[in-house]
Amino acid sequence: QPGLTSITSSWKTSDGWKVGLKLIGKRGTVYHEWLLDRSELFGSGLGYRKNPKQTDLQGTYLFSNGDVLVNLEYVGMARINACGRVLWTLAEGTHHSVARASDGTFWTPGVSQRTRRGSERFREGFPGLGEELWVDRILQVRPDGTLLRDINVLDVLYANGLEYLFFKHRVLNGDVTHMNDIEPLRESMAKEYPLFERGDLLVSLRYLNLVFVMDPETKNVRWYATGPFIAQHDPDFIGDGWIGIFDNNRDYNGGTVLGGSRIVAVRPQDGRTEVRFPKEQSDPFYTRLRGKWQQLENGNLLLTESQSGRVVEVNPDGETVWEWVHQPYDDSRVPAVTKAQRYPLSSSNVASWPCTSVDSVRTSKRR
Repeated sequence: QPGLTSITSSWKTSDGWKVGLKLIGKRGTVYHEWLLDRSELFGSGLGYRKNPKQTDLQGTYLFSNGDVLVNLEYVGMARINACGRVLWTLAEGTHHSVARASDGTFWTPGVSQRTRRGSERFREGFPGLGEELWVDRILQVRPDGTLLRDINVLDVLYANGLEYLFFKHRVLNGDVTHMNDIEPLRESMAKEYPLFERGDLLVSLRYLNLVFVMDPETKNVRWYATGPFIAQHDPDFIGDGWIGIFDNNRDYNGGTVLGGSRIVAVRPQDGRTEVRFPKEQSDPFYTRLRGKWQQLENGNLLLTESQSGRVVEVNPDGETVWEWVHQPYDDSRVPAVTKAQRYPLSSSNVASWPCTSVDSVRTSKRR
């Protein structure tokens, strides 16, 4: 599939390793990069779930003019221009994914600033959950950084009778849901999903092995599934009524027990399921944590094998047609790739941006 690929990871620089994005071509040529000073973006670690100096970069979106949206995991979101200048920040504990809706706004997961025992609806505590919890939030954000909507995920689950799932799984470090993706149903695709409407949200909760579609206005869950996938990431509306899901298919022996990670497709209106990847011709593929995927216009799939620092493009037969592997830290470790995405850009598009030299792009404070 033509275009340039953005890769979100950690990168070796003269000042050590920095988080950021690089925009590369098929031969690995770097056409642009955004390297971030984490401590400069959000200051001290007070009031965040994670220390800004130590957390990962997750969830990115590239605008056609070279601006990027980035999520510093469990800290906040920032918009940065092609020259590395910070245009705005939003310290709302955002994490994992950023998805653009038909109206130009963005949906992203967030988390409470501190652990809680309850909410406005459950002032005496969340029923059946007798401990302090990090509460996941569904956030809608304008392109200028204004927070439009803030939805408590636990309240949604209780209101729709899904709290029984809490008791099938354990709470890990105060996290009972671990939301890792939100995707709005775009207007151009809505007619292909008879059970849903434009603007409905597709949400993934990894710790519950749960994927659901909800109306953000009424908070009504229209559909949900708890399989066939394990510790999943990145569900996408992919057309013709199908939802594609990155199934980590996690086991405890490097993917050798259950066969590795997969792309599973489910069709809510008739209950059909398919495995879109791997195929018989596919190379081994497994990531215990993280993982992203993208269905490309030519039918190929772009897959992020996060923990291996690897990105592959496979054709409809599951054969690898392009591969990129990260520079290692040392003899035994490689930086995780949190996201790879193909954009319909060319080198001439990038040349029209300001600050096109990759050496000039570093995070700078707002002016």
